[in-house]
Amino acid sequence: MFDYLIVGAGFAGSVLAERLASQANKKVLIIDKRNHIAGNAYDHYNDDGILVHKYGPHIFHTNAERIFEYLSQFTDWRPYEHRVLAEVDGQLLPIPINRTTVNKLYNLDLQTDEECEAFLASRAEPIEHCRTSEDVVVSKVGRELYEKFFRGYTRKQWGLDPSELDAQVTARVPTRTNTDDRYFTDTFQAMPLHGYTRMFEKMLSHPNIKIMLSTDWREIKNVIPYKEMIFTGPVDEFFDFRYGKLPYRSLEFKHETLDQEQALPVAVVNYPNEHAYTRITEFKQLTGQEHTKTSVVYEFPQAEGDPYYPIPKPECTTLYNQYKALADATPGVHFVGRLATYKYYNMDQVVGQALATFDKIIGTKKVSVPEKAAVSPTRTGGATRIAVSGPAMVAKNPATPGASGTNAASAASNGISGGTGSLKTPAP
Repeated sequence: MFDYLIVGAGFAGSVLAERLASQANKKVLIIDKRNHIAGNAYDHYNDDGILVHKYGPHIFHTNAERIFEYLSQFTDWRPYEHRVLAEVDGQLLPIPINRTTVNKLYNLDLQTDEECEAFLASRAEPIEHCRTSEDVVVSKVGRELYEKFFRGYTRKQWGLDPSELDAQVTARVPTRTNTDDRYFTDTFQAMPLHGYTRMFEKMLSHPNIKIMLSTDWREIKNVIPYKEMIFTGPVDEFFDFRYGKLPYRSLEFKHETLDQEQALPVAVVNYPNEHAYTRITEFKQLTGQEHTKTSVVYEFPQAEGDPYYPIPKPECTTLYNQYKALADATPGVHFVGRLATYKYYNMDQVVGQALATFDKIIGTKKVSVPEKAAVSPTRTGGATRIAVSGPAMVAKNPATPGASGTNAASAASNGISGGTGSLKTPAP
């Protein structure tokens, strides 16, 4: 008899499995329909020996020290600050829009934040109540920059015009008047030193955790005895689509290995206007791996396929609320994660939600994390090290394929393996 059956071995399911096993001495069975753990964050070494993210780039960033400390139990870190360029009018320009973007695009020489702010204000269109994604951007930077950077990308990403989408879609992308070209400004920005899969392997290595891969929860829920369920899959699927399917956008990934050391000037280049794909990612720039070849992935948004992004429209929220009412009335089942709560979450947010759910289950207010990470960059030899009292961030190459455990089955040596609960970061 298992104390918990956890459906989905992405971030939500794996964090809860680890906490329940290690902190509450619960017996946990975690399953996943895929043939690997780590959900959408799953990474592996391709045939050329390059570490790639199967489901597109996952860049970890957070302002929550507690979440960073928690994950630091299972990985060392490579410091990484993400930068993105967008191809607009034949130029590669920083995104989010900043003073450099404006100067290069308009051949200006704005020197201060105030000058840039005044320029953007002169082009912005006052909108009293921003209801749509179009309203948000146009009210900040005006229609021309909206057309050049946002409209085409958003239409490809969502299959809808920004005027049809909730304001939250573009509200999360800042506009800057300084020259900060980082995509994120979070306190903690880093990549797991040996990859996400290796981190998940360590997270799920507790002897109280058994793992089953390539397993449909509906086929075993009445066969394997358990006391409670944690469900991180699609909430509409759990209730047999009683009110209809919740709509999502999906992605198709085209991976390529190139016979050259570097392909892009930064890790990600967005293509808001030309091409069917939205962006290209070069993985070596994320991982720091050294290799004579390089691997990239093209992302093609589409309507059908694995569910990645909940559609941010009021009617979709209304439909989800019907399922939420069913979920709230279902005893013995905890619904956690992006698919189970029909919300777009960054990875750290999913971890935070899972930790909060554990607190609620166990009836405590705070999860004990063994070691406190005090961040202070130093130099050690040729590597930048972020000193912590526990695991360290080290800017070195990730381990070789043999050392990193590229097959998720190696995590299942204590039983059985899985993944649906983790997220990637979409561009605007």
